[in-house]
Amino acid sequence: MFTGFLISCGNDSNTPDVSKIEVNLTTERFEKAFFNIDTNNILAAIDDLNQKHPDITNIYLSHILNADPRWNEDTTRMYISPFINFYYKVYDTAMRVFPDFKKEENEIKKTLQYLKYYFPEYKAPEKIITYIGPLDGYGDVLDESAFLVGLHHHLGSNFSLYQSRLVVETYPGYITRRFTPQTIPINNMKNIIDDMYPERFDDKSLIIQMVEKGKKLYLLEKLVPFAEKHDLIGYTKQQLKECYENERMIWALFTQNNYLQSTDLNIVKTFVGEGPHTMELGEDSPGNIGSFAGWQIVKKYMKQNEKVTLKELMATPAEDVYSAAKYKP
Repeated sequence: MFTGFLISCGNDSNTPDVSKIEVNLTTERFEKAFFNIDTNNILAAIDDLNQKHPDITNIYLSHILNADPRWNEDTTRMYISPFINFYYKVYDTAMRVFPDFKKEENEIKKTLQYLKYYFPEYKAPEKIITYIGPLDGYGDVLDESAFLVGLHHHLGSNFSLYQSRLVVETYPGYITRRFTPQTIPINNMKNIIDDMYPERFDDKSLIIQMVEKGKKLYLLEKLVPFAEKHDLIGYTKQQLKECYENERMIWALFTQNNYLQSTDLNIVKTFVGEGPHTMELGEDSPGNIGSFAGWQIVKKYMKQNEKVTLKELMATPAEDVYSAAKYKP
């Protein structure tokens, strides 16, 4: 069972000044246009929507709402009108939580300044498009032309509909507690990192996957340095606090059970996959505990190799990072 004490997890004092790095970014509030369409003349309304919002309308209808463009007007109205009526509470809540989206736009812009500082060659979108989709569907998506931000997944962990059966069957409580405004810049930068460094190590050992996950968390920490550390990994503040207190016990879980070199998919999934907790550490522990340990390994490696750039870190084989770090909490 985890028991903890307060530790300092403040921002990195080595955070670079990126205030003079120019980033062009605009926000398009698609949900405002969609939830105010004329459902009595649905096909004309959709055509008008597509004219005004060409980067999102077809993607939204086809991939987010799963509406078929071949449907006739009556079928389309029967599908879309109930969605608008049912989700108007979500839309109304989003309008109160995000009246202008300026704060969130500035946060994403700040992450893009850090991205441009560390990875100047990466071409990130210059537009944010906000939308509201099914609660059990997609959230934040990286598109070639825009960051698609699903406001329905950022209304606050206590939003009543997150406890509905519709949502819980897809997104249990340990996931919906992350459905807050502050995870918007984190999620969008995670999508960027996954685009730059796609995961291709399903057949690798647990320790390799732990370190690879740790490298991404370390990179995320540098690209969103203003975020709370527990939000980066999806823990509660208390859980992260207790992970640091019990760091030695967590590492012993892997070493004493000879898990590190295992390629057993069940073992790997248990420790670097999403889950409500880590059974061996008790009900109060978080899941994905292998990613936490991998993060600490990478931190130690980078502390020992201060001249290594983020690009060089990401290109360094996980085996080399683990071997050189000599991690032993």
